[in-house]
Amino acid sequence: MNDMITAIGDGFAGLDVEDWFNAVDERAEELGYFEPLGAGLGVAFIDAGPKLLVTFENFERIARANKAQVPLGFTLAQSEGWSVLTILAESDTPYREDRLYRYFDRLVDDGFFEDFEDVLFFGEHLAGYAAAAYSVAAPGCRVLALRPIASADPSVTGWDSRLKPLRRACFTDRYGYAPDMLEGAGQAWIAVDPVEQFDAMHAALFRARHVSRLSLRRLGAFTAFTLDSMGILQPMIAAAMEGKLDNLRMAQLYRARRDSVAYLRRMVSRLAAVGPKARARKAAEAVLALGDDPHVARALSQLREE
Repeated sequence: MNDMITAIGDGFAGLDVEDWFNAVDERAEELGYFEPLGAGLGVAFIDAGPKLLVTFENFERIARANKAQVPLGFTLAQSEGWSVLTILAESDTPYREDRLYRYFDRLVDDGFFEDFEDVLFFGEHLAGYAAAAYSVAAPGCRVLALRPIASADPSVTGWDSRLKPLRRACFTDRYGYAPDMLEGAGQAWIAVDPVEQFDAMHAALFRARHVSRLSLRRLGAFTAFTLDSMGILQPMIAAAMEGKLDNLRMAQLYRARRDSVAYLRRMVSRLAAVGPKARARKAAEAVLALGDDPHVARALSQLREE
């Protein structure tokens, strides 16, 4: 089993979505199980230890995030020795499907979550919504959601124009309003860039006392990808699993942004557009101190001419 866990991420690179799902199915069957839930949706379970990480992921984001095309849950099963339950979709989705409701109902009926010492639900944006919403199936669990939406019900979040494509999905039935579904969790963290208006407005709807808000200032919309490039996504998740993620720990981890090319490039673009220009030049110089970057070099040249 240990040798198989070590090789859990092998063999996914370069596959199209159909072959990728087949490879995930085969690997999960070796280490636990894979259950298809219909077109474009499946569940992979890796049985590896007494702590359980539940992730919501999709092929498109995984393929953009890493060339090896390995689900984050699989990576953490390998590095942390955790059991992992990964709900996999082909593309971004709010996970509002009856077949998924029935799957979680079955887990509850079987007492699945009761077999683990600690349970953490994790996801970003729509997957962050799902992590919060389905956490109700595991009372006492922990939840780490990066820039989650609270709902796409237009009567609640009609102000969020990004969610118009989701209006056909029902957000008022079972596993519906994410802030309410978090009531049974032991601890929850909502991590968001307060500069991103819609993300901050959704975060404000998570008001329960056991919910902590983590500030990821100026990180933008590509939260998990950028945190991973800084090398702090996995430590964040590990701290959440232990119930030890707080503002002090987050501030310590977030110092890594000072050496992150992805973060500093975003700072250059934003400051070049809205100012102050002196800070934009300083950020550009910091990027170039880390290595060659033609895009940032051009931006710095323009900033110096202004």
